[in-house]
Amino acid sequence: MGFSGHLVFARSERPLLEAPVFDGIRQELKDTAHPWRPRPGGWQTLQFDHGLWENDHLSALVAWTGAPACVADVSDSDIALVTGLGTDDQRWQAWLNLDNAAALLAEEPDDLDDLSLWVGTPEFDAAVRRKRAELDVDVPADAERALAWAAAAGTPATARQRPRLEELLRSRETFAENLFSALLDELGFPQVVQPSPEPSGTAS
Repeated sequence: MGFSGHLVFARSERPLLEAPVFDGIRQELKDTAHPWRPRPGGWQTLQFDHGLWENDHLSALVAWTGAPACVADVSDSDIALVTGLGTDDQRWQAWLNLDNAAALLAEEPDDLDDLSLWVGTPEFDAAVRRKRAELDVDVPADAERALAWAAAAGTPATARQRPRLEELLRSRETFAENLFSALLDELGFPQVVQPSPEPSGTAS
């Protein structure tokens, strides 16, 4: 079973959990939050279980950090809806794992009584293809807005990267979390610094 929850990405010299927007979360729930390895420059990713993040938290987080931020709503590691917000209140969204998102968002027949009887039918496959085509149309605009958001955050993101970013938004991964990390890399944020290997012991 994959991860379901939220991945919060923002810049702060203090741990993100210290943001006032999280003051209402009980400590035992805060203890379930899992920080990813930080990126240089104060960029942090915080992994929350479902139920610990509200939509209006993003605006409050941007106001507290004074920097753009984004959040990925992940469902069972299959899909993620990324929402970014800048200090100018400009918002963007993009789906990760479009094929899975299309299967989830495909329009169901009005007379459908049992979803399990519809999934896998030719009608279901056709509905998924239609939704996938609809989502695909939005990819160039999603990529352009994401790049503008990243540039406002101080990354070296430029329009020349848009084809690669569009390719990533159309790509498929087993774990949507990996796509989210790759998205941040492609948007020009400093990459995670991996820990140095432990020195091997010397025989005495």
